[in-house]
Amino acid sequence: MSTMISADGTKIAYTSIGSGPPLVLVDGAMSYRGSSINDALAKELATHFTVYTYDRRGRGESTDTGPYTVGREVEDLAALIKEAGGEVFLFGISSGAALALEAVNHGLPVTKLALYEPPFIVDDTRPRVPADYPARLNEALKQGKRGQAVKMFMTEGVGLGKATVAMMRLMPFWAKLKRVAHTIPYDTTVMGDHQSGRPLPAAWPEVKIPALAIDGGRSPDWMRNSVASLAKVLPAAEYRTLPDQTHIVKAPALAPVLTEFFLG
Repeated sequence: MSTMISADGTKIAYTSIGSGPPLVLVDGAMSYRGSSINDALAKELATHFTVYTYDRRGRGESTDTGPYTVGREVEDLAALIKEAGGEVFLFGISSGAALALEAVNHGLPVTKLALYEPPFIVDDTRPRVPADYPARLNEALKQGKRGQAVKMFMTEGVGLGKATVAMMRLMPFWAKLKRVAHTIPYDTTVMGDHQSGRPLPAAWPEVKIPALAIDGGRSPDWMRNSVASLAKVLPAAEYRTLPDQTHIVKAPALAPVLTEFFLG
């Protein structure tokens, strides 16, 4: 593990493995090094790239500085890109894909961008996230009800059924989720108004680099509609579906597609 200091003094922990052109992987909500799909993905990609994974602020071994803004997370990525040599390929998964979009839109030196299933809600194929969800989430956290906040995220944010979430609460990993529950509002802020059930606007006008929008063939319709819509909004984007994959994508299925895109 290494650390670097972001613009506001926050310590960001990161790991790099492999050799080749630098590639930064951005986690989604509540994920961090050691508990992330990107951990396995980094190992698959390390034969072709120098792969950087990092703990987003407030998670893992990174510190935090308030108040939260998306701009501060963009600054974290800017500091990591500087550590990586000043220009990178960038991959984001889930809400980390939305953060990666924001980073490129802010002008960070990224040459190609790949995105896996950012959870935008662009139609009526699933209920939109309620307008008062952020306020209720913050109130639960203010009262120290971390478990309630995670439950709200899983049911109202992710869209899982209550019975599924009730089973999850019995699993050992639930305690890990509660430890980073305070960062759920960060991802809610990153997602902005793009979970409202309205068509996706052209919200990232500076994202003109080659981009790849990817979904899983077994993911729900609302998720796949989101990715297809994003590919249409970005001017230089390709759209790709991975057969038999879901939102919990398998690294061996995803890594060859990313390698072909970034090195092609």
